[in-house]
Amino acid sequence: MFKISEFSRLSRIPLQTLRYYDQIGILKPAKIDDATGYRYYCAEQLLQINRIVIFKELGFSLQQIAQLLHENIPAEQIRGMLRLKENEIQSLLETEMSKLARIKERVQLVEREGRIEKEHEVVLKQVDGMHLISYSALGAAEDIPWLFQIFDSLLDASLKSSLTGPQTVLWKETGTKDQLFEFGVGYAIKTESVKLPEQMERSVLPAETMATLLFRSDSIFKESACLDLATWIEQHGYCIRSEQPGREIYVPLSEEPGVELIEIQIPIEPRGQSEHGK
Repeated sequence: MFKISEFSRLSRIPLQTLRYYDQIGILKPAKIDDATGYRYYCAEQLLQINRIVIFKELGFSLQQIAQLLHENIPAEQIRGMLRLKENEIQSLLETEMSKLARIKERVQLVEREGRIEKEHEVVLKQVDGMHLISYSALGAAEDIPWLFQIFDSLLDASLKSSLTGPQTVLWKETGTKDQLFEFGVGYAIKTESVKLPEQMERSVLPAETMATLLFRSDSIFKESACLDLATWIEQHGYCIRSEQPGREIYVPLSEEPGVELIEIQIPIEPRGQSEHGK
């Protein structure tokens, strides 16, 4: 099982939102420790998170979502609802097209309910430490490309020549605002002596044991990547090192413009070594 902070990272749902979902009964923890009151969640609850996200995308209120979850609507009916929403979105302006794409991706995870199967190969590996320069800001997952644009705009020729390796995203602690996370976007650097703009920061990332998963940015299964990771972590007796940020590595495919290989890296340790947290 996962602590609420770990489940927040895996589900991409902020801590305060998860606590609110518990309060109104939309998503209850799988277990609450009687002695400490700590909340724990299981990997399968990511499927329920997926339904909540879908219903929100379809425009339902939280009260309506609670009723829909209680009715346990069949996946086929949800797919029908999503197809109707697709037709509506296609008539909207280009600014609404990103919403359509997210709905299509979430459909793939609905189809896996009740038959969780291995679509991705999770690899356990040692990741070397690195010196990273980054730009940090609060945002949602879809803001990551925009944050990299800001990062690139701050680079001068000297700093650009010091960069090494692919684009790196750090998923830090949940931000104070609802639906926002704190991201750090940047690159590893060859030398520590470079002078940074005021808006950037330098950090030293330690070597870590990571549960990693690699997928293409255009894969229809990319929304299930975190479900596969969470299931693997639970089944193999590990827990997340919550004090360290999760990482995502983006490697563009030169032969396929606009497509990237994305590797999610979650720092882990054998269950029982970490301190319990709320």
